[in-house]
Amino acid sequence: MKKTIKVVSVLDTAKSYEYVDEKPIQGGVKDVYFSPDRDYVIAFYRSPLDEGQKERIMRIVSTYLQNIQKGNAAEYFLNEIFRWPYDIVEKGKLTGIVVPVYHQKFFFSKGYIGSDNIQGEDKVGKWFTAPMFRNQQYPLRLDQSELGDWLSYFQIGINISRGVKKLHQMGLAHSDLSYNNILVDPVTKSACIIDIDGLVVPKLFPPEVIGTADFIAPEVLKTKHLGLQDPGRHLPNQKTDLHALAVLIYMYLLRRHPLRGGKIWDLDSEKDEIISMGEKALFIEHHNDPSNKVRADHLRKWDAFWGDPDTIPYTITGPYISDLFKKAFVDGLHDPIRRPTANEWETALLKTVDLIQPCQNSGCTEKWYVFDNTSNPKCPFCGTLHQGTLPVLDLYFKFDDEVWKPENHRLMVYHNQYLFKWHVSRKVIRNENLTMQDKMPVGYFTFHQGKWVLVNQSLPDMKDITEQKEIPPGSMVELTDGKKILLSAEEGGRLMYVTMANNG
Repeated sequence: MKKTIKVVSVLDTAKSYEYVDEKPIQGGVKDVYFSPDRDYVIAFYRSPLDEGQKERIMRIVSTYLQNIQKGNAAEYFLNEIFRWPYDIVEKGKLTGIVVPVYHQKFFFSKGYIGSDNIQGEDKVGKWFTAPMFRNQQYPLRLDQSELGDWLSYFQIGINISRGVKKLHQMGLAHSDLSYNNILVDPVTKSACIIDIDGLVVPKLFPPEVIGTADFIAPEVLKTKHLGLQDPGRHLPNQKTDLHALAVLIYMYLLRRHPLRGGKIWDLDSEKDEIISMGEKALFIEHHNDPSNKVRADHLRKWDAFWGDPDTIPYTITGPYISDLFKKAFVDGLHDPIRRPTANEWETALLKTVDLIQPCQNSGCTEKWYVFDNTSNPKCPFCGTLHQGTLPVLDLYFKFDDEVWKPENHRLMVYHNQYLFKWHVSRKVIRNENLTMQDKMPVGYFTFHQGKWVLVNQSLPDMKDITEQKEIPPGSMVELTDGKKILLSAEEGGRLMYVTMANNG
């Protein structure tokens, strides 16, 4: 029987917790111990905290936790998106926080091929942002069963964006978003933000760290030599979170870093790091300034197997995400106010998921790609051309009695693709507040006897406007070029316009 130690809650002395007295897992500033049945951990700070630090943690486990508990989609945020500390304990002069244990899915079940040395360890994001861990030639590659496919990383991006959006809505900043502080599981398309105890509350609790290399905003690096009280000093805040969020999404989707290119500013590597990621930071895919391009001799840095922007440019992520990458790494790189918000990222990722096509090559490792709006679409990863016609559905909304305007949202069709309520009506917003009822498909698309059709499962007033025919639930309508289908006659209901691509 392992020896356990009992500690009492600071918030409520009637409550106590136990942890197993064994060698702790050591983090940057904390030692982590498991409870006997491993349903929570107690993380003790190695050094005694000052009053300000104690007050910060007190607010995180009480005020801010209660804000989430009382808010929308509390279950989603507390069970899925965050590991939020919920109590404080003390042992001598040391303070500890009580945090729920990560879900089992965030631990490697297989780990490397031919080796189990990371089996059971947590799936920090950097395993999935570097191409070498999936390269067939690399000895330490991850088992294919751990990697998911390209679509997995869109949902991971959506979950991270929602977590950041929630923190920012509460007036908080994470201050150290990086692939070390986010666990991901591509198989279940999950992401979980950890290390919540360092949250920054503007004007109340300053940040304790400036962030993690690769994710520190340029203005923070550029001014880090200044004193903490210097008015010119930039410290982590919501705008620096938005830089880190953009870098994370870029790295998950493209498996390279947006600023680490071929340009060398200083032969002293430490100085070069501060200049190239700070004052002179430059997007490696900048459309007007190619000086930081990833050069062939630098591909070793990335591993030529994947990370070459010449073969897989950022534009393969589709129009909505490409636009935000440009905003984040060109317009907003040195002008924080212009960086896309977490909500903009969430919207762009969701709209892009509607543009995704399955690759027809069963051997393609990525399995999905974004429709590129050309007449002969092909998978950018393996080069496989799309065979057969491809219905493209543009959504329109009613502007006034006679005028329908484009929604700037389209849905790509593939065999057994679903139609959902958020496609049908402007009143249903696809976010974390959707009910189970809202998540049920209302129709589906299928390739039936050589024709593309939409089967109406439950929409009461769907209508073929072109033929002036009702499409009652349980019936289907063929998708042909130029066809207009009214999805709902209710206020906010949308019209779908069909274009057949790849007709040649």
